[in-house]
Amino acid sequence: MAVVVPDIHKDIIEKSKSGDSAAQYRLYSLYAKAMFNIAYRMMNNREEAEDMLQESFADAFARLGSFRYESGFGSWMKRIVVNHCLNEMKRRKADLQFFEDMSQFDHHQDDDSGYETVLNVENVRKAMEYLPNGSKMIFSLYLLEGYDHVEISQILKISESNSKSQYMRAKQKVKEVLKAMSHETR
Repeated sequence: MAVVVPDIHKDIIEKSKSGDSAAQYRLYSLYAKAMFNIAYRMMNNREEAEDMLQESFADAFARLGSFRYESGFGSWMKRIVVNHCLNEMKRRKADLQFFEDMSQFDHHQDDDSGYETVLNVENVRKAMEYLPNGSKMIFSLYLLEGYDHVEISQILKISESNSKSQYMRAKQKVKEVLKAMSHETR
């Protein structure tokens, strides 16, 4: 028997299941910003993220009857958003290649002496642009979306060890790019 997870918005969810449009709008209002942020981090484009958000909520409301409180609504919705983004990238035939040698993407090779990286979301986002799409996806799912490597391996249909190694390589590459960025701003 599945474990039922209590949800603080159960009354709104139940009203939404019965087709109450005001409850559906309220549910959308409660989760739209967080789900947009997920879509934006994955799609890296505001318009595309808005499209993914709308499609995801339309899909969620169509399937709301299947929501059984086995996870929180936010987790369930997050999975829908991530899947929509991944499906859109696959539809576009995005190059989700995984590279053994990330050095081919290096733009700067500086030593570690005397650098201080300015860590902020914008700089990390810029640094992520230097990652291959597959590694960027793993980095985003693990670090930003909170998925573990088992879940990532299932989502992307890769091995758990591949997910872990791609994440570590991506993390190292992001550090290198951040270091290079800090040298440029001195």
